Amino acid sequence: MVSMASSLCNLLIFCLVLQAMTAAASVAGAEELQQEKDRVKDLPGQPAVEFRHYAGYVKLRPQDEKALFYWFFEAQGGVPEKPLVLWLNGGPGCSSIAYGAAQELGPFLVRSNGTQLVLNDFSWNKVANILFLEAPVGVGFSYTNKSTDLLKLGDRITAEDSHAFLVQWFKRFPSFKSHDFYITGESYAGHYVPQLAELIYERNRKSTKDSYINLKGFMIGNAVINDQTDEMGLIEFAWSHAIISDQLYHGIIKECDFIKDNPTNLCINHVKGLLEAYSDIDMYSIYTPVCLSSSKETYRKLVTAPRLFTQHDLWHQLPSGYDPCTEDYAEKYFNREDVQKALHANVTKLPYPYTLCRKGKKIRWRYLLIWRTLKHLLDSCGTFEGELSNIYSTVEPLTESFHSAFPSVN
Repeated sequence: MVSMASSLCNLLIFCLVLQAMTAAASVAGAEELQQEKDRVKDLPGQPAVEFRHYAGYVKLRPQDEKALFYWFFEAQGGVPEKPLVLWLNGGPGCSSIAYGAAQELGPFLVRSNGTQLVLNDFSWNKVANILFLEAPVGVGFSYTNKSTDLLKLGDRITAEDSHAFLVQWFKRFPSFKSHDFYITGESYAGHYVPQLAELIYERNRKSTKDSYINLKGFMIGNAVINDQTDEMGLIEFAWSHAIISDQLYHGIIKECDFIKDNPTNLCINHVKGLLEAYSDIDMYSIYTPVCLSSSKETYRKLVTAPRLFTQHDLWHQLPSGYDPCTEDYAEKYFNREDVQKALHANVTKLPYPYTLCRKGKKIRWRYLLIWRTLKHLLDSCGTFEGELSNIYSTVEPLTESFHSAFPSVN
């Protein structure tokens, strides 16, 4: 009797284990099947390439009704050996796909008024497998079925959702789980990148093998880190490049206290003078010819906005980002139904057109201080900056304050 009971018990355990293994295999198989469904095969205007790319949605936690949109490009040769890099644009509220992938470092750049893609000689997928993510929900094609989620946006939520995305994405692309993983970005990604890196670091300490992320480091460029030094960087850059007069420069220095949230009217008027000085100059590349498009969209919100400007409705007056014509091209391209179909995008038929940056009501963004986070992540930290870009130019104050605070960082 004892032997029979023992045998039945062992058989029951075997059946339960087999059931669990079968269920796990079924889930893994479904995710890999979804990977193939996400493969992009007939993208309008795309030149012929040998590397594969994928796009689509990843749903986050089971209790959520959120889905983040991604576009992933395998490396040009040596896929198994090359690292995996996540790219995040800033805002908060701007698209990593319309900006990062389609205008900056992706393999395809949008041209010809949104009708053609050309190869990018400087694409990062020449050296890495590159993943572009639209986060948080409400940015680009990423969505939520709960309108209340849009009232809770902020640094913490964005990091949590991006981490949840990565955990699920690696289930869909398990072959990349062992790759060295890096997080990169620009502008307000000065918050996104280190906050996500810190969250991954903390979760890895408690994670199972399934949710572990092989994070090796991060890199941020022209980063939003500190209001005082960021905003002073804009002013110092404009003055040192003879864009504003000595009189206007000294007026701003005298009247504006970038630590305080309530600038005086004199300060606001001086800042308006700065914006007027930029009316015929591309702030992202001051020596580059500006786009002469007659589009009313020539003046857009930039990829990131100093809080001094956003609080006083000044930011919409700033000229558009680097090459404003490509912004128009990108927006037209991603609004095309054939493009959305090829990218498996807008499957829920969002009730608004695709925009490079979230428009309409102001985002109620919950900010977190970033210095403490950076102090936890010194070993693999780096910065980069544009010498001819006045958007969070770190030529003087920010780089100096960063390196004085963290002398061990190169």
